[in-house]
Amino acid sequence: METTTDLSILNLVLEASLVVQIVMVILVLISMYSWTIILYKRSILKRARKNVIQFERRFWSGADLSETYKKISARRDRDRITGLEAIFESGFREYVHLRKQHGLDAMAIVEGAQRAMRVSLNREYEHLEQHLSFLATAGSTSPYIGLFGTVWGIMNAFRSLGVSSAISDVAPGIAEALIATAIGLFAAIPAVIAYNRFANDLERVMARYDNFVEEFSTVLQRQARN
Repeated sequence: METTTDLSILNLVLEASLVVQIVMVILVLISMYSWTIILYKRSILKRARKNVIQFERRFWSGADLSETYKKISARRDRDRITGLEAIFESGFREYVHLRKQHGLDAMAIVEGAQRAMRVSLNREYEHLEQHLSFLATAGSTSPYIGLFGTVWGIMNAFRSLGVSSAISDVAPGIAEALIATAIGLFAAIPAVIAYNRFANDLERVMARYDNFVEEFSTVLQRQARN
């Protein structure tokens, strides 16, 4: 009586060689961590875009700079100041500090405030960019990790072919090898798509931050000359 080989995905994974199983586990862990980062960065960047719009609308509506600064500073003890609020707060704080010093001209005061804002802007970039490099790494390396599992599985399958000439005896080995490639692609494709999307979103947010630094520096320059 002819026996049939169970070629279900679950059985192929369970019956795979140790090396191929290790490759699959690594790829699954990479995929899980990638999706964790994707969901987290999606939330962070969405909130950053929203905060930019809200702050710019409030700032350019004619709000008093000193009052805006006091309101933001009052929240520092209980909240983490981020985005344009952090950039504005650091720049205006340095501006007020330098204006109290005698002997500084308007340009020196503005340049000092601008340097403070640039430092804050770099901190915001580091915060928003954090973990994006993992998505790039996962997207570029996962297919090769899966390919390694595939090569290993096919190598074992051909080794079995030397013992048995029946194709049914080597089919499971080839199938389990191809599963490793499929998992590698499953881990890589979302990571690549998410990285490209988030990198584009980050670039747009940073452009808004950079524009605000230049525009606010102009405002401070006018005030410093009064």
